[in-house]
Amino acid sequence: MLSPDSADVIRATLPAVGAALDDITTRFYATMFADRPELLDGMFNRGNQASGAQRQALAGSVAAFAGALAADPDSHPQALLERIAHKHAAVGVTEDQYAIVHKYLFAAIADVLGDAVTPEVAAAWDEVYWLMAGALIAREANLYQEAAVRPGDTWRRWTVVAREQETPDTVSFLLRPTDGDPAPLARAGQYVSVRVRMPDGVHQLRQYSLSSAPGAKERRITVKRVHAPGTPDGEVSTLLHDTVRQGDELTLSAPFGDVAVDDTDNPLVLVSAGIGCTPMVGILEHLAATGSTRPVLLLHADRSPVDHALRTRTRELVAQLPGAGAVFWYEQPGTDEPGARRGLMDLTDLTVPADARVYLCGSLPFMRAARGQLLRAGVPARRIQYEVFGPDLWLADAS
Repeated sequence: MLSPDSADVIRATLPAVGAALDDITTRFYATMFADRPELLDGMFNRGNQASGAQRQALAGSVAAFAGALAADPDSHPQALLERIAHKHAAVGVTEDQYAIVHKYLFAAIADVLGDAVTPEVAAAWDEVYWLMAGALIAREANLYQEAAVRPGDTWRRWTVVAREQETPDTVSFLLRPTDGDPAPLARAGQYVSVRVRMPDGVHQLRQYSLSSAPGAKERRITVKRVHAPGTPDGEVSTLLHDTVRQGDELTLSAPFGDVAVDDTDNPLVLVSAGIGCTPMVGILEHLAATGSTRPVLLLHADRSPVDHALRTRTRELVAQLPGAGAVFWYEQPGTDEPGARRGLMDLTDLTVPADARVYLCGSLPFMRAARGQLLRAGVPARRIQYEVFGPDLWLADAS
């Protein structure tokens, strides 16, 4: 818990520190990578650094944690910590790295805020940092133990046994452990990190949801090529699309992720857009493999049926599950899905059971809009979970 004196200091300085966090995190990353360039080799994603997403996520999480402690010094924002711990375990963060981050983060705070960082202010924020770091270190140790791996050493080689083109810009890879040992335990909805060596010799990471049943001997990931006008193409997705074929090997982490389907009998509502369908298909695969009779409503929005990855498999799985149904929205419906609705997802005429467990995945604007519709429909916020690909820029608002 945060000490009373430090809590008073945090309340007084949080507005100033919060307003400067973007400058602080920019200085932090620039200085740290200049001194420790090896951290960009297999730890931090260059695309997220270039876009500013990682910087924004760090600033948001620090502000959210400090704000929670200022409001209630005896509490920890568990949802925020759980999300970060899973992300850290998926890239192999270890306890000693928190000291490295502390060194450069507090140097950046001093540089940006100058004389405003008195010894009392520095001590209070130091206490906040180590409370947050201590909670994360403890949770990440548990996650590594549950995954039966040594801290930071979560990597394993997998062989591509099949490659399937799902859409013009989406491909699935069916993978099997190269060593022949059983696949690691996973929960439906979780993701793995894929670690690849780029042409310049630097390793890069990206997380992909499991789009297959987690209990199977083989695992499937479905990768969309990241390409948007005016922004750099995704390094990892481009390399996977262009170079990885059947018989090749990939390096994957153990499965992690705090958004995983529960084992209750509550109805499930799975809401996705675009490539956000992948964890939902993994959940459907799990339900079908275990003979589940839970009521399931799958809601998906996409550009068109041609762009809807795993569409045929989704239909097959919904047909296998008693009490399951699906509604699709397409901006360009075409003729492949005659029952689909036109335009963006609109939930106003759909009945969502009050006791349903709701899972969201898609772009942040989509999830914000969908969550708002669900809340207006009477679904309690505590029953809505969401997954974000990459740094969680919604984390501070949703925690």
